[in-house]
Amino acid sequence: MDVNGTVAVVTGGGTGIGAAVAESLARKGAAAVVVNYSRSSEAAQATVARLESLGCKAEAMAADVSDDAAVRRMAERVRAAYGRVDALVCNAGTTAWVPFPDLDGLTDEVWRDIMGVNLMGAFYCARAFAPDLKAARGAIVNVASIAGLLATGSSMAYGVSKAALLQLTKDLAVALGPDVRVNAVAPGLVATRWHIDRVGEQVFADMAAKEEAKAPLRRTARPEHIAQMVTALLEADMVTGEILVGDGGRHLGY
Repeated sequence: MDVNGTVAVVTGGGTGIGAAVAESLARKGAAAVVVNYSRSSEAAQATVARLESLGCKAEAMAADVSDDAAVRRMAERVRAAYGRVDALVCNAGTTAWVPFPDLDGLTDEVWRDIMGVNLMGAFYCARAFAPDLKAARGAIVNVASIAGLLATGSSMAYGVSKAALLQLTKDLAVALGPDVRVNAVAPGLVATRWHIDRVGEQVFADMAAKEEAKAPLRRTARPEHIAQMVTALLEADMVTGEILVGDGGRHLGY
């Protein structure tokens, strides 16, 4: 896929990795990028302003991806406004910080919230936009996590949701082929404002130093690094059903 001239939808596109993906697409000449958000309206609008400054048409659209009806309404709005969708990046995600041994901390509500956004949200979006993507012979990239491949991460529920998302990626690649390619990225530790604010500057710096010491590339990913991976998969016309790990090689020594 040549990103130039395309219409893309990025869920959770207002901040962090999603915003970096949206900007990467704009810099590569995307005609329009829809920045989906659920709560961060101000951040989404700021992202839209950056995209427009790059000459890309952009719009912020509110929709809770865990709500199928809301996703279908968003798809209709995009269809009416732009007439096509070439790329879908399912980046919206959530977690709960629950230590692995704390099984009682994994309440039904925690499971529902995490699986609802991280897994069902990606499925709802893929289903809602499938007709448009098929017509455009487009592509989907799901943003998963190394926690979907290894027993690590913010909580057991988060890791399970990302593992399920990776399987969904493979299944959708079969279900939507030959017209639509579906791939996933699995980042390791990423220096996002959300993560740094959650644990604090010093704690994050300590975490990053420990991870870097064990990674062949000896550095921590930034959102723009993951955006490079997403864009590469959108452009890779002979790749589908694949998982691209982006953790500086840290997984090689787990």
